[in-house]
Amino acid sequence: MNGEEDVSEQGPTPIDALEQHGITSGDIKKMKEAGLNTVESILFKPKKDLVLVKGMSEAKIDKVLEACNKICDMGFKTASSFLELRKNVVYLSTGSKALDTLLGSGIESGSITEIFGEFRTGKT
Repeated sequence: MNGEEDVSEQGPTPIDALEQHGITSGDIKKMKEAGLNTVESILFKPKKDLVLVKGMSEAKIDKVLEACNKICDMGFKTASSFLELRKNVVYLSTGSKALDTLLGSGIESGSITEIFGEFRTGKT
C-alpha cells in the first residue's frame, strides 16, 4: 500500500470507500443491492458473477476492480511484515493456568479459538 490511502490493516473495508477512487454512488448502490457491502467481497467474487450485477457493464466492473485493488492489497505478505503484525497480538487469560498453558499463553486476540469436547466434560 502506498501512503496516500488511510485504510486500516484490520477488518473489512466498506464499499463506500470506492467513491474516493472514482466510482459513482449509483454504481456503489447497485453493488450494495447485489449484496456486496465491502471492497473485499468484490475482490473475492469471480468476475463472471460481478457482471451479473444489474446495471453494471463489464467495463464498469473492470473500473471497480481496479479501484478495489488500489484500496485493498490482496497479495502475499513477506514473513518479516507478517511478524510485525504478530507483535501486536495480545493473549487473554482464561482464568485457568492449566488451560492458558494448553492454549499457549491464553486466548489470542484477532483470532477465533474453539474449545470442544464430549458432552459433560466441563467446557462451560
